[in-house]
Amino acid sequence: MTLGDTLFTLVTFLVLMLAVGKVAWKPVSKMMADRQQKISGDLDYAEKSRKDADALAAKRQEELQHSQADAVKIVNQAKENGEKQRQSLVDAANAEVTTMKKNAQTDIDQARKDALASAKNDVADLSLTIAQKLIGKELNADDQKGLIDDYIKRLGDANGSH
Repeated sequence: MTLGDTLFTLVTFLVLMLAVGKVAWKPVSKMMADRQQKISGDLDYAEKSRKDADALAAKRQEELQHSQADAVKIVNQAKENGEKQRQSLVDAANAEVTTMKKNAQTDIDQARKDALASAKNDVADLSLTIAQKLIGKELNADDQKGLIDDYIKRLGDANGSH
């Protein structure tokens, strides 16, 4: 290669470099700077998104814990309400049983009184019938009073002598 060829190649290279520098270098540099800014912005956005996601995850975890605590409270309250309702039903049943026993005892007492009254009437009627047969006559009210007074007097005498 000759000096002229070398010089021509060198000048052509410099002209080409100037042309590329004027025409292509600035847009390529601008494109590279824009790309760098976009990547930097994307990294910042990704970091912000990661922080937001971490904060959201922490918030969700906290809400989950609160939800679990609320669920436990609800279950405990339901158990407590169920126990209260059960106790209320047991108390009501016991009260009803007590009332039924009381009513049954009242009925038994009344039946006993009725039976005793009926027995007294039957005994009185039977005694009167026996007395009438023994005496042979029907007793009127004065006769009955006399017999009763006489009986009471004899009881008093018998108790007084002992």
